[in-house]
Amino acid sequence: MAMSEPTQPLAGASAAATKARTSFGILGAISLSHLLNDMIQSLILAIYPLLQSEFSLTFMQIGMITLTFQLASSLLQPVVGYWTDKYPMPWSLPIGMCFTLSGLVLLALAGSFGAVLLAAALVGTGSSVFHPESSRVARMASGGRHGLAQSIFQVGGNFGSSLGPLLAAVIIAPYGKGNVAWFVLAALLAIIVLAQISRWYAAQHRISKGKPKATIVNPLPRNKVILAVSVLLVLIFSKYFYMASISSYYTFYLMQKFGLSVQNAQFHLFAFLFAVAAGTVIGGPLGDKIGRKYVIWGSILGVAPFTLVLPYATLHWTGIFNRDNWFYPRIGLFCHPGVCAGTASGAYRYGFWALFRFRVRYGRPWRCGIRPARRPHQY
Repeated sequence: MAMSEPTQPLAGASAAATKARTSFGILGAISLSHLLNDMIQSLILAIYPLLQSEFSLTFMQIGMITLTFQLASSLLQPVVGYWTDKYPMPWSLPIGMCFTLSGLVLLALAGSFGAVLLAAALVGTGSSVFHPESSRVARMASGGRHGLAQSIFQVGGNFGSSLGPLLAAVIIAPYGKGNVAWFVLAALLAIIVLAQISRWYAAQHRISKGKPKATIVNPLPRNKVILAVSVLLVLIFSKYFYMASISSYYTFYLMQKFGLSVQNAQFHLFAFLFAVAAGTVIGGPLGDKIGRKYVIWGSILGVAPFTLVLPYATLHWTGIFNRDNWFYPRIGLFCHPGVCAGTASGAYRYGFWALFRFRVRYGRPWRCGIRPARRPHQY
């Protein structure tokens, strides 16, 4: 779910003048913030069974929560990216996290379905501000090592997404929805970290004001770039459609088919999302070695067989955190259909963004990443 600024080559001596050291402290801080932000996002998915039980929700209403969150987090991102390109706002990062914090408080206290929808929208709004600006910061701190910076930034978000269900299983499931309030501490920590990052961001912006503006080079024809980006958007839509379907309803599937408790189902969701994160990490060096196109298409086609097998798999293969089996699932981690699908999906995510950045670098400059809104889908 991260975006990157288009590469804008500088001409002549100005290119040499812009060489800077990589700010690993800033990269580590923005990666930590990404972890906290995406952990909070995945927390909403993880507590769907609790929300269904408390408010007697239908699967249609569960899908509406996902849709509300994604509409807020996805459609606002290009707007935020466009606006902050024209009018840089270094302090938008902690301000955006304040929206997330207010959403968590409302979710913990929500007494109706409408309040849950509003809470999801607030968390989504915070995410829509965070992602374009944090990606910009990662690029500014890269010192020209854009691939390394983006990898550090992505790892934080991917593993944060997997932590949400795990923490929900330990902190929320045994005690109830009210314990969502404990995650306000994570949002407060993120605000503190982002405030420090914003100071650095503001200082860098003041320094860059006196530098010559970059010259954009577009060697590829406009029509070719539009076609390539259109294909990539179709692929990423299919990927997020799949991810939304599994993430939103996987716990319900496990509870209904195998009679798992909410807590055990959340462990399964953690395994799936952790595999997505692992696939993202694996996809990087794999794409460099065999080519990004092969990673993208292999991942798309690789998801299909495991997804088709999943409804017919026994709990022994479906549940890697089965309380009756602790050791074998760790050995068979990548033989598990859900985990394999997640790993392939993560590799696909890396390959897509790598190719998207390549097209941006040598084609029409897109100011921020566009992520299609995920649609609810009942299994």
